[in-house]
Amino acid sequence: MKIDWLTKLRYFLQTMAFCLAISAMQFAIQPERTYELPLVYSIGIGTATWALIDLGRHLFTSAQETGWPGGAAGLLLPVAGIVGGYVLGTLAGDWWFGWSSWSPNAMARSQLPVSITITALAGVVATYYFYSRTKALYLQRKVSEAHLHASEAKLKLLETQLEPHMLFNTLANLRVLIGTDPQRAQDMLDRMIAYLRATLGASRSSSHSLQAEFDRLRDYLELMVVRMGQRLTYTLELPAELATLRVPTLLLQPLVENSIKHGLEPKVEGGSVTVRALRSGASLVLEVSDSGVGFDLTGAAGSGFGMAQVRERLATAYGDRASVTQRSQPGAGSVTNLQLPLSVAPA
Repeated sequence: MKIDWLTKLRYFLQTMAFCLAISAMQFAIQPERTYELPLVYSIGIGTATWALIDLGRHLFTSAQETGWPGGAAGLLLPVAGIVGGYVLGTLAGDWWFGWSSWSPNAMARSQLPVSITITALAGVVATYYFYSRTKALYLQRKVSEAHLHASEAKLKLLETQLEPHMLFNTLANLRVLIGTDPQRAQDMLDRMIAYLRATLGASRSSSHSLQAEFDRLRDYLELMVVRMGQRLTYTLELPAELATLRVPTLLLQPLVENSIKHGLEPKVEGGSVTVRALRSGASLVLEVSDSGVGFDLTGAAGSGFGMAQVRERLATAYGDRASVTQRSQPGAGSVTNLQLPLSVAPA
């Protein structure tokens, strides 16, 4: 198991704090004695016990979830560490004061029973604390990993739901064109092949560059131009400095599809769709606007399948750091804005 030295340092400092607390309690019980006596022995015994147990456990095969040896080694290690730590710490304290705690004439001789009892109790408590702490940290990591995998799986599921939605609409229109306008049907089929090829490449990741998102959107809009002819024009505005930012795949297409279906198709003369990306402070703003008939935001256009997918994808990828706003007026078109954090990649 790889040793995390930063965690070791944190555990060592916690052990020192524990030793200081024990020495303070001993001094409070026997204030007539110098504070140096319990302080030196407490730090010596605590440091030796910590080193033997926390460093010694890496000499054995440990369970991943606890970082603690299994079987007999897991039981004997704290016992050996506490006994060995007491002996080594006491020897270090004896060296500091220039006596032997095991000598019949030593000052500390009368303190041996108390010292042994305190060491045993403190060793058990500290060992259980660090054991529980290590296990809790492992479980926290597992929960974070599970949350990340669940988010990725959810994004993939949303993509698989969204792709057939667009594909079935396109095939239905293609079926009509085959009988009425074979040449336009051929052009539409070519565009659809290009779109599906780009979609297949993007499906290997839950996110891609904003440039790739706009490229796929262009393929989709070309499909719609074949279907609607001169009734549809579009504009894509992507500043070069924003092109490399990563966003969830298939993020903008449902918004454009909404604009076409609910805004432009009901309008006899058609209209235009504009998609732009811009920076606003620490946020990336993606805007989809149209010159269509406008729509009721409480109806299918504002809360239907496409918008529901967009909101759910943003919530899954960014949590509450992203937002969606819509504006629409009858006869004056509609505008949908997505605001994403610039400094955070999608989860």
